[in-house]
Amino acid sequence: MSSNTPPVAKKVPTKRIHHGDTVIDEYAWLSNKEDPDTTAYLEAENDFLKQQTAHLSDLQEQVFQEIKGRTQETDLSVPSRKGAWWYFSRTEEGKQYAVSCRVPADSDAPPEITPGERLDREQVILDGNELAGDSPFFSVGASSVSPDGTMLAFSTDYKGDERFTLKFKNLTTGEVLPDEITDIFYGGAWSADGSTFFYTRVDDAWRPFQVYRHALGTQEDVLVYEESDERYWVGIGLTRSEKYLVLGAGSKITSEVRILDANDPAGEFRVVRPRTTGVEYGVEHAGDFFYVLHNENAENFELATAPLDDPGTWTPLIAHGEDTRLLEIDAFSDHAVVHLRRDGLTGLRVLPYGSAGGTWRERVEASERNAYEIDFPEPLYDVGPAGNPEFTTTRLRLAYTSMITPPSVYDYELDSHELILLKQRPVLGGYDAGDYEQFREWATAEDGTRIPVSIVKRKDAAKPAPTLLYGYGSYETSIDPGFSVPRLSLLDRGFVFAIAHVRGGGEMGRRWYEEGKLTRKRNTFTDFVDAARHMKASGWSERIIARGGSAGGLLMGAVTNLAPELFAGVVAEVPFVDALNTILDPSLPLTVIEWDEWGDPLHNPDVYAYMKSYSPYENVDGGPYPPILAITSLNDTRVLYHEPAKWIARLRASASGGPFLLKTEMGAGHGGRSGRYDAWREEAFALSWIIERGTA
Repeated sequence: MSSNTPPVAKKVPTKRIHHGDTVIDEYAWLSNKEDPDTTAYLEAENDFLKQQTAHLSDLQEQVFQEIKGRTQETDLSVPSRKGAWWYFSRTEEGKQYAVSCRVPADSDAPPEITPGERLDREQVILDGNELAGDSPFFSVGASSVSPDGTMLAFSTDYKGDERFTLKFKNLTTGEVLPDEITDIFYGGAWSADGSTFFYTRVDDAWRPFQVYRHALGTQEDVLVYEESDERYWVGIGLTRSEKYLVLGAGSKITSEVRILDANDPAGEFRVVRPRTTGVEYGVEHAGDFFYVLHNENAENFELATAPLDDPGTWTPLIAHGEDTRLLEIDAFSDHAVVHLRRDGLTGLRVLPYGSAGGTWRERVEASERNAYEIDFPEPLYDVGPAGNPEFTTTRLRLAYTSMITPPSVYDYELDSHELILLKQRPVLGGYDAGDYEQFREWATAEDGTRIPVSIVKRKDAAKPAPTLLYGYGSYETSIDPGFSVPRLSLLDRGFVFAIAHVRGGGEMGRRWYEEGKLTRKRNTFTDFVDAARHMKASGWSERIIARGGSAGGLLMGAVTNLAPELFAGVVAEVPFVDALNTILDPSLPLTVIEWDEWGDPLHNPDVYAYMKSYSPYENVDGGPYPPILAITSLNDTRVLYHEPAKWIARLRASASGGPFLLKTEMGAGHGGRSGRYDAWREEAFALSWIIERGTA
């Protein structure tokens, strides 16, 4: 095959009729993963991609070396205290995966650790490199130490399909127990005494729907909960206080919580409050009461309290605010911390109980009167709680970053209100934050809504400049202004990097999300187009390359249909581009759960027509399209590989422009390749393609 001859996917017309609409899908056969023709086609696409991008090999290697050269390969995390131990992780030069370690806690001060040096009495808990062996893919789904610090529950995945095998390790002897449980989901929770571990299983649609109880040393696990409603996921956790097991069931719009005394793992879970459609809530144990964060008659959520013996009776503490979205509550013995979002930025509100005596209700009311927010100086940043496993503490561990400040770990001293920097991720190679600037602009959407756009560039970058514009815009997920080492390879070549905080995300509160879902989903796409137009009209950008992944890949497909002339290139990673066909098929992973996000086109003709109007695969036309690079993984369980494969095939057959390239990782999942060096090479490949498109 010559470099100028792309693969041609055979056409096998498959008829689909919904709500009186007849559609022919020529590439539906690609969804058969076991068909040798499917494998042959994907491999032919990979060969074509290699030929088309061979000239980028030197640039790709250069970018990879830049990423590697800016990264302190032998490094470690900040130790975090839990019980009698300080826990931390190491990375070592030349090794793909982190090593989890701990040392005895001889004092309240964390140990001084030097990268590359071992501590006396240091214990390796889990070595990802040893576990991975020669496997091309490796992932840990759970790594949980029992409350008494003697046992480790850990689960592993060697395919990328997010089906894990659970094992247990005695941390005193180093012995791995014979107990082994296959085909489980992420996470899990210990009972208070460490005798029992709770875990979840998924159904055929990849929905976690069952919670099991495993008593160490036994073979017959007990099903403690099964969720029959296909719209709901389940999960299990242990409160920070280690007093309660919390079993949550939730759809996209509704939740229900059950609790159990963690000292009675064989007991019966009790419902906090029965599910009510549209009401989401979470429960946090705070000693002699519960905090409840909920959205009942509170779009941006309200913080309430509830007695232990009647957790379904909620008394407001922090009322709903139109300008502030309450994200989560962390409770400790003497204070609580609210993670919030306002004006497109995250923040932290501290509620100190202080010396207030009396009832628990009097203490929490005093905490709200004395509440305050922690100030941060940069115009753009992202902050949140991080690594706070101890219930009784005088410090709050938090993570902070911005588009020019590398990820930083602080301890906030509650008594003195002092922020103590414990570690800032080293950026080697002479990085100087003073060489760069970050700021926010506001694009105007077609309906008059102001769309925030976060921008970072070198101060000496020319204007206009080639621009990478990133977007997501689904599930109330916020793409916050954070730091990226690989991004420096763009900025130092004169690129502008921008994030379009489009509706459908959560950057501006719950209403921002509501205005970009269901039958208002088109706002997500038109917001991104308007952000791109703003970048050009304001003089910042000339050639714009758009990038997004997963649901952000749907965004990429939609905007290339809406305004292909705006973009010099598009990178769509694990893209959800065959949205209508996927959401029509309840047998596919996660489809029924997704109906609350996208609507139900199977039973509702109006939703069907609306989704058909924007689904990228359905709307490819014969006009010119920009060059497109689609990246997927064969074992992805969230966005199946055939979506981008079908999309690229239809673009190549029906559209002009391009070229249209497909890259399939044949041994990875939704997150791509697992090892850090492999991931750096994959990012270097994408960046080299972006650089060429931006400077062509």
